[in-house]
Amino acid sequence: MPKVTVRYWAAAKAAAGVAEEPFDAATLAEALDAVRERHPGELTRVLRRCSFLIDGDPVGTRGHETVRLADGGTVEVLPPFAGG
Repeated sequence: MPKVTVRYWAAAKAAAGVAEEPFDAATLAEALDAVRERHPGELTRVLRRCSFLIDGDPVGTRGHETVRLADGGTVEVLPPFAGG
């Protein structure tokens, strides 16, 4: 099982209470399930509005169960940002 780092930004970071943490997950769906299990409160709600980068590449509309994770990879959790 790949070991990945999930890195939280903005509202996701505030809801998780940490900037990043490790998880064992083969797909983005597995990683997000593990995140929800560890943080069942506000972060679960924030995740519904987030976009994700896998090793710098946007996930877009791909099904999370189809997005494979590499050992040592990074999942970036990006809530919507206000622009100016």
